[in-house]
Amino acid sequence: MSLRTYLILPIGIVLLGTVYWFLSYEAAGAVLLIVFGGAMALMGFILLPTLNNVGPTAPVDPEFDDPGR
Repeated sequence: MSLRTYLILPIGIVLLGTVYWFLSYEAAGAVLLIVFGGAMALMGFILLPTLNNVGPTAPVDPEFDDPGR
């Protein structure tokens, strides 16, 4: 999943919050939607680059004998 594909959802939520503000003038719900969309976008910027990292994070020693096994 590319960053552009992922950002469709947070941008849609922020747009929904903006439209909600202009139609209802109710600040609490609009701010919650806008902050949630911003948090989703931030999470995407932080977590999406790590999406394809699969496997161990350190080199594996094939001669290591785990005494707990």
